[in-house]
Amino acid sequence: MSDVLPYRSMAYNNAWANHRLLTACARLSPEEFTAKRTGFFPSLRATLNHILIIDHFYVDAMEGGTLGPDAWTDQEPCATVAALKEAQAAVDRRLLNVVEALDGAGLQRIVSVHRGTSIQRERMDRLLLHLFQHQVHHRGQAHSMLSGTSVSPPQLDEFFSAGEAPLRATEFEELGWTEEKVWGETVRLERKGD
Repeated sequence: MSDVLPYRSMAYNNAWANHRLLTACARLSPEEFTAKRTGFFPSLRATLNHILIIDHFYVDAMEGGTLGPDAWTDQEPCATVAALKEAQAAVDRRLLNVVEALDGAGLQRIVSVHRGTSIQRERMDRLLLHLFQHQVHHRGQAHSMLSGTSVSPPQLDEFFSAGEAPLRATEFEELGWTEEKVWGETVRLERKGD
């Protein structure tokens, strides 16, 4: 297995989970989206905007940029789910481009993360793992918040679940993906009796 494949798979799964969660949130009323809820951030809008701005911060650094703390000058840059879904999809595509361009040596490359008063130097593989963990952590909080609304939270904890192949196919079409693009090969879904 390629050294890059696990990171590539996580980047695709990350974008897919964001798409799935934000598609569910699009069914919320504006009041439900902004309502005060229990969590590290006080609402779904605040939580999902936090994911977005931290993605901007780290993806910019991975691309060689110097955005740094300017990424969180506006804590809630997207007021609506539609705006948030579009902005998150854009930064997810940027992250996929970063990961798609990597090779084994690229995983070891040192990334300069501008933190305002200092520059943190971190290996690409470690920075990617940190970013994926950050995403999972806060998406879990948003998922929990969503369970207290009129919209059922979507399944996020199965990695491209084979049990949801028809739904996944629709979502992949919306994202412009195929199984081959995501996995680098055609995946045959196993069924009982096969």
